[in-house]
Amino acid sequence: MASLNKVLLMGNLTRDPELRYIPSGTAVAEFGLAINREYQDKTSGDKKEDVCFVDITVWGKQAEICNQYLTKGRPVFVEGRLQFDSWEGKEGEKRSKLRVVGERVQFLGSRKDGEGGGGGGAPARREASRPAPARAAAGSRGPSKDSPTVADGGGGGDDLNLDDIPF
Repeated sequence: MASLNKVLLMGNLTRDPELRYIPSGTAVAEFGLAINREYQDKTSGDKKEDVCFVDITVWGKQAEICNQYLTKGRPVFVEGRLQFDSWEGKEGEKRSKLRVVGERVQFLGSRKDGEGGGGGGAPARREASRPAPARAAAGSRGPSKDSPTVADGGGGGDDLNLDDIPF
């Protein structure tokens, strides 16, 4: 049987990212996301709003970039997968939590939207060891390396260069 575990969310950060490092040196950032939904109550006809709060975890270089540029209230688009964690509490009770492991985070809005001073679009500085990429031709599809998309930093592979695609 085929399986698919894919989540697409767009919302605002409920808190600044919390960055930590595991013993292997890999960065992990956690933040909350609030997703608003407006609907019309069928009985009264009134407009209502519902908010869903989701915990997001990102790894590697992506975690460091999210920690550096995201602040509470900042709008983001997260693409990832669901992960179910279960453990035993201090008093022996069974606990569980469903969260999203973010595989791709795209910063939305402008630097002014964050108003927290740390919010921003694309990272302001590049790694010194990487040469600046050539600009993608006008009309090409997908984000360039200069876009505010953060690909999964845990893979260790090179990013796809859109200039290498023949179409």
